[in-house]
Amino acid sequence: MLPRARPRLLVTLLAVALVGALTGCSLLDRDKPSTPAAQPTAGTAGGGSQPEIPTTVAAGQVSLLQRLGEDGPMRTLSVERNGAWQCVDCAGDGVTSRGTLAPELTERLQVLLANPGLADETDQARRYRTTCIDALTSSLITSTGLITSQDCPGEELTPVAGEILLLLTQATPAEVKG
Repeated sequence: MLPRARPRLLVTLLAVALVGALTGCSLLDRDKPSTPAAQPTAGTAGGGSQPEIPTTVAAGQVSLLQRLGEDGPMRTLSVERNGAWQCVDCAGDGVTSRGTLAPELTERLQVLLANPGLADETDQARRYRTTCIDALTSSLITSTGLITSQDCPGEELTPVAGEILLLLTQATPAEVKG
């Protein structure tokens, strides 16, 4: 029996570490100082090590992580400075999609990402905490830091990050669905 118990324990610990890293990094990093060059990481579970999950990207880049509830699939969209994008598991089917934003959308995205007001919208600046259960949680990873929002009643969207989220979800397969 002992040989079967170890793999189950290992799988459970790895699952807990992965879920914690993907859904809770904004809560774990909210009190740490952050600079655009810094790449804070999520904590580890069970004393094991896990890969670093950056909370910032290079200037002009953005990543969007979305999950519906705690058990939903993680959708990951990454957009490069030139507008090239890659979306992993956008439809929840494990398929990776690629494309390029139209030039006017790429330009608009770059203007939004360069907006100095974006720094005031980071989780750290707002001391953001997720409050809804089973809501769509969207996390933008920008050069200024992590910006999280939830699709739940009463939550106000941040102005600049809200525009970025809308642009990304309208121009790519990543869709806001609650």
